[in-house]
Amino acid sequence: MKVLVFSWEYPPLSVGGLAQHVYDLTAAMAKQGDELHVITRGNPDLPEYEKVQGVHIHRVHPFRVSSTDFVTWVMQLNMAMIERAITVIEKMTPVDVVHAHDWLATYAAKVCKHAYQLPLISTIHATEWGRHNGLHNDVQRHISDIEWWLTYESWRVICCSNYMYGELRHVFQLPEDKIRIIPNGVDPENFKPKGTKNIRRENYAAPGEKIVYYVGRLVPEKGVQVLLEAVPKILRYHPNTKLVVAGKGPFEGELRQQAGRLGISNNVYFTGYVNDTARNDLYRYADVAVFPSLYEPFGIVALEAMAAGTPVVVSDNGGLGEIVHHGVNGMKAYTGNPNSLADCILHCLMDPAAARAMKERASEEVVTRYNWSRIADETRKVYREVIEANRNAVWQRRQDPCLLGKVSH
Repeated sequence: MKVLVFSWEYPPLSVGGLAQHVYDLTAAMAKQGDELHVITRGNPDLPEYEKVQGVHIHRVHPFRVSSTDFVTWVMQLNMAMIERAITVIEKMTPVDVVHAHDWLATYAAKVCKHAYQLPLISTIHATEWGRHNGLHNDVQRHISDIEWWLTYESWRVICCSNYMYGELRHVFQLPEDKIRIIPNGVDPENFKPKGTKNIRRENYAAPGEKIVYYVGRLVPEKGVQVLLEAVPKILRYHPNTKLVVAGKGPFEGELRQQAGRLGISNNVYFTGYVNDTARNDLYRYADVAVFPSLYEPFGIVALEAMAAGTPVVVSDNGGLGEIVHHGVNGMKAYTGNPNSLADCILHCLMDPAAARAMKERASEEVVTRYNWSRIADETRKVYREVIEANRNAVWQRRQDPCLLGKVSH
């Protein structure tokens, strides 16, 4: 199959989990013999074209006109994507399907769908409604409208969990037969130890301290504020504990102030951004990895911790609640509940045998259920389903009435 993919992020330009998802999925599909062209955002330090893991990567720059806000910038990015797509489609003809990831690629995907009469599939990784627990201003409502528009234009909509399936049905009133659930995945090879460790444990915690580890964006929906609220109880029962918070984001200042108000600053280490190597070393040092999200459509970070062999504690929320089975491959706390979260963390810290058994089951499940080869197979099934339906469809070409001599003067 020949597939044109639109994604606003692709490694090394990563904002969230979408970039890694597109990278792993397209690489797995290329390995199975498909031809994939990804049109994505670039920068002056990256080549405009390269082949990565068998996938053709085309990078563009948003039109260089001043933008008053992020939504305008997204439109400029889409115009650049369309400009490149015209050339790419001409070279890869015939194209079998267009695949757009999230609302930031909606305009480019829709233009290509109608201009070339190509079937469109979209993957919705999260919604604006879910990220903000509702729509509270005109910008959020505008973005949500674009998300709905993308799902309306799509022949099939892929989401990553039963939770997201319900959200799409509720927020956009999508019919059941339009949605396909395909879970996210993780490549365990990316988290296996490679030689010596690159960072020293003593830079983050004293020799006798247990490490509770969070890695991710520092934004309210990730729930780090709930984790900080849990720390006093953790310290009461297990004083030799250090919380390591890795990542950056606009919420960092408030989290540091919260740690000060709680009197736990000496037991919390904010690392800032960590690269993949440091992230993996910290997974190896950690006694438990915690992801207390208030909103999480899937929760790929939990899979990453499981692949790294670290016991996990998550909030029973969204996709996280589907990945983790309480007491079997990890622990689940009530969402937004510091007391429940502290209890789950303490269980892992104070019962190493139980923690070890859970992480071993989790590692096995990552390999068998969440591998990219299996996910690529499921995605290809959706592609074939849509391609076959497209063959039997009648496309209605829009005709200019001026060309038909039907304009009344």
